[in-house]
Amino acid sequence: MTLEQTKTALLGNWNSIATELRPSAARNPDGSLKPFYLQRQFRYLDGDRFELAIVNTADANGQVPLARILIRGHMAWRGPHPVVAGAQKVDFVADEGYEVTPLAQGFADVLNKVAAQGYAPWVVGTAQSVFGKDFAPFGLVAGRHFMEYDLVLLSHGMLFWGARHVDGRGFDTEQNRPTNLQIPLVRP
Repeated sequence: MTLEQTKTALLGNWNSIATELRPSAARNPDGSLKPFYLQRQFRYLDGDRFELAIVNTADANGQVPLARILIRGHMAWRGPHPVVAGAQKVDFVADEGYEVTPLAQGFADVLNKVAAQGYAPWVVGTAQSVFGKDFAPFGLVAGRHFMEYDLVLLSHGMLFWGARHVDGRGFDTEQNRPTNLQIPLVRP
């Protein structure tokens, strides 16, 4: 597909097919990486805009939700990615919004300890904007938009992004752009 065909085919909603497992940047006491379980809902909109809702869960079956993250912004298309024919390098820039909603009391309690300054008390089920602010739990810095150097591939009716690096590194630089495919999203 051409880039314009890819953008047209991408329009609309996409969801995780199951709870996904990623390596976290956080470590267990023994030095091993902590697992990060999540489910994604993605929407691609006209004007290269996107909305991404992530529900982080405590378990592999997605039965114990911890937090909901809503990111809104723009996608910058950077050209073909060599991982496979049709893949495109894409930068996701959260330049419209970034919200966090605790879904478990334990997570709200942690946020009230490590992210209290500049925020109302964290309450289960209540979203707060962290957009443009310092938010240490996610490494956000005031005045800088969150951005990831990623990839997009549409294939066989599925949407693939890049797989997280096995060492937990984020997609925070061009050199850290993913080189493998992640579990796909599908149309709801």
